[in-house]
Amino acid sequence: MSASGGTKAIIAAFAANLGIALTKLVAWFFSGSSSMLAEGVHSLADSGNQLLLLLGGRKAKKLADREHPFGYGRERYVYAFVVSIILFSVGGVFSLYEGFEKLSHPDPLDNWWLPLLVLVVAIGLESFSLRTAVHESRPHKVGMTWPQFIRRAKAPELPVVLLEDVAALTGLVFALAGVGLTVITGNGVWDAVGTLLIGALLIVVAIILGIETKSLLVGEGASDADVAAIEQAVLAGPEVERIIHMKTLYLGPDELLVGAKLAVPGEHRLADVAAAIDTVERRIRDAVPAARVIYIEPDVWIDPNEKHPATDTIVIKGLE
Repeated sequence: MSASGGTKAIIAAFAANLGIALTKLVAWFFSGSSSMLAEGVHSLADSGNQLLLLLGGRKAKKLADREHPFGYGRERYVYAFVVSIILFSVGGVFSLYEGFEKLSHPDPLDNWWLPLLVLVVAIGLESFSLRTAVHESRPHKVGMTWPQFIRRAKAPELPVVLLEDVAALTGLVFALAGVGLTVITGNGVWDAVGTLLIGALLIVVAIILGIETKSLLVGEGASDADVAAIEQAVLAGPEVERIIHMKTLYLGPDELLVGAKLAVPGEHRLADVAAAIDTVERRIRDAVPAARVIYIEPDVWIDPNEKHPATDTIVIKGLE
């Protein structure tokens, strides 16, 4: 997934959330609506989240060094995980607290038209942000449903922005319903209920984000399709007899490590084996461009079910 697409979606979301947060807080100040306060804090938290995602993307571009020989690609996962924690702690918990407070002391709304107007405008702005995120995500979700894209995407920015925008729009609907029912019935309890629903929604989204980004932090391998493509590339020529075993690991959203032990003909000379390794590596990179770090260990295959005379093992490691 290209970093440019994720960056464009993040910037669009940041601009929308910052403007929405200010208007919501102004509406809360003049109306006293707890739903507006919860939504204002929600949008402020989202704005901070987008800044963290941009910071993570910038740090991930640092070149590899002695301390981090595989680079800093996972910085993007770290900041995405921090985003999920912030969304939970700042947005969800505060909204639940404010909702319970308002439920205990419901008050009528002042200037009720103001929060309704702000919510309608906010829905329009959030829809623009979501539309941008969807547009930037479509090229990367070919053949996948949206839930599958959220689950399988290796670049965390677009899934995070998508979930945030969906949560924001849903939260605005809850707030609109709460404020609207409060205006119609004159009972401030509905405003409190809307606030509680917003808090519960944020916690659910934060848990989903936390689970997905934790999986990326722990380390995920290539998709089944990419593994099949790599295996096909390895066996596409006469250089390799079989794959003894192979493992993959994403070092970052755009960088895949491939480690494989391959069986090569035992009678080949060292120079022939080295040339074969180079050829196999080129085929792997052509098949899966993200496979930038490749370790290949050539070996002589000995069938464990057959008896063979002692055979010296070729142990050569190729790193490119």
